[in-house]
Amino acid sequence: MNFSKLIRQRNILLVPFSWLYKASAFVFHKLYDWKLIGSYQPAVATICVGNLSVGGTGKSPMVEYLLRLLENKTPVAVISRGYRRKTKGFVLANGSTTAADIGDEPMQFHQKFPGATIAVGEERAKAIEALIKQKPKTGVIILDDAFQHRAVTPGFNILLTEYNNLFTKDGYLPAGSLRDLKSNYKRADIIVVTKCNSNLEYMRKEQIVKEIRPFPHQQVFFTSIAYGLPYHIFSSKTINWDDISAAVLVTGIANPQPLLDYLQLKPFEWSHIAYADHHHFSDEDIEKILTAYNAIKQTNKIILTTEKDAVRLADFKELQELPVVALPVQHQFLFNEGSIFDQKIIGFLEPKLKMLS
Repeated sequence: MNFSKLIRQRNILLVPFSWLYKASAFVFHKLYDWKLIGSYQPAVATICVGNLSVGGTGKSPMVEYLLRLLENKTPVAVISRGYRRKTKGFVLANGSTTAADIGDEPMQFHQKFPGATIAVGEERAKAIEALIKQKPKTGVIILDDAFQHRAVTPGFNILLTEYNNLFTKDGYLPAGSLRDLKSNYKRADIIVVTKCNSNLEYMRKEQIVKEIRPFPHQQVFFTSIAYGLPYHIFSSKTINWDDISAAVLVTGIANPQPLLDYLQLKPFEWSHIAYADHHHFSDEDIEKILTAYNAIKQTNKIILTTEKDAVRLADFKELQELPVVALPVQHQFLFNEGSIFDQKIIGFLEPKLKMLS
């Protein structure tokens, strides 16, 4: 029996549990829809970035896209849960904050956007109130990975869905990867189909839009992955791919496949050490990475990783004298629609800022 057939059989056995999961999600949302549980509506402008599934759909690059778009227009803040951090409750990032304090992705935002306010908190409503109390001039708060959390009603919702795993075709946990009801896509103001092929055909685009069936108030956008210039995580110096002879790739992300596909096109040898998403690196992990790095005979060799993993690897002194290189990733809007997306965001935000001025 081949592996794919085993996976299909496993998923079939899990379907009854998926029905139970869907039923519980249905009840959860109905309690909010029927106003049996209240939802906090912040006075400050809020933009939610989220998805309906588990796994990487590109939420962090979208948060960074919004930070770049808005940081010169108004004081911007980001609130995340801070997944797998070693603290509890509300934490506001400062000059001595580490990834252990706020989590890897918030730490990534904190390092790349020093002018923004970065905070974490399990309870988004309380986190918003605490942030505004400490940063009263905040003009907009970006809620990272909060689409499924109904305790807060954001002013604007951006829903991401991956091209190769559209929510319209996905199943519910544990047989599939959906963690929220498919029907909740109606709460989105914008739907972004992420990780598309950069040369996606217009006809295929229209097919997907028809499959999603957006409401009149919604617009569907398409993005591909665009990798930036690799840089040394300790010196911030950018490097040229042509100067690299070999690499050890270290990832602790949900879906490294797009990165692996990208590196297949590069003219150097590389090996891959993969860990689970948000993995906390141990001394044993670092020893394994160093063993793989030292085994490379070429001189122009590097340890390559993602920006999210880099904030956790940077804590190990054993790596600080080595060429540890991070590769940034961004959303690239297809069909020349990036400016339309930008205007949608700014169009939502400008009236809110005028009201506060």
